[in-house]
Amino acid sequence: MNRAPRAAVMGALLLTPIALTACSAGQVTQTSTQEPNVGNQADLEDVTLRALSLPYPTGGQYTSGSDARLVGAIASTGREEDTLVSIEGDAFDSVEVIDPDAAELAADTSGSADLGLTVPPNGILYLSSGNGPTVALVGLTEAIGPGEFIDVTFTFEEAGEITVPVPVGVPTRDLPRGEEFDFHGEEEVAGEEGTVEENSGQEAREQESADEEG
Repeated sequence: MNRAPRAAVMGALLLTPIALTACSAGQVTQTSTQEPNVGNQADLEDVTLRALSLPYPTGGQYTSGSDARLVGAIASTGREEDTLVSIEGDAFDSVEVIDPDAAELAADTSGSADLGLTVPPNGILYLSSGNGPTVALVGLTEAIGPGEFIDVTFTFEEAGEITVPVPVGVPTRDLPRGEEFDFHGEEEVAGEEGTVEENSGQEAREQESADEEG
């Protein structure tokens, strides 16, 4: 999670074009065309990572040692398919993936796994939604909640590597509302009170007339 100075320095590097060019040296597939990360979306070559987040946790916070699903979509505008090779990060111990069409993939303790998830050409790979594979970040190293994020590094076979700050989501359901005020009921009560007052006045006048006649 971005609390330590080291993480802040990494964030600065990710947002500096010169640093991006320097970091790409030694990585044949990563070039200076990589765009800065903004929130939970990032672009790398022909690949765009969209709407990345950790769902709002039960109780409002992920505790240290708990697991979190990684939700989002990876879109490709290229003519050739690419492969998501690994997901890494210091904020979790390992990654587990359950592919609807395959068995669960094993993960090591460094926070990475040989995922082998295909991003189709001119298509979208959904993570933990739709018919896409479920991706779990196992063993969070710190407690995190809404408004906080963790750095997650995605490595693609062709596009290269990119680190994205992934935020914790907020509640999507509406807050409970109180009962609606019944204005008609209030009017009826007021009307009834007015009728009682009128009747009381009429009775008083009739009593005065009777006294005068007597």
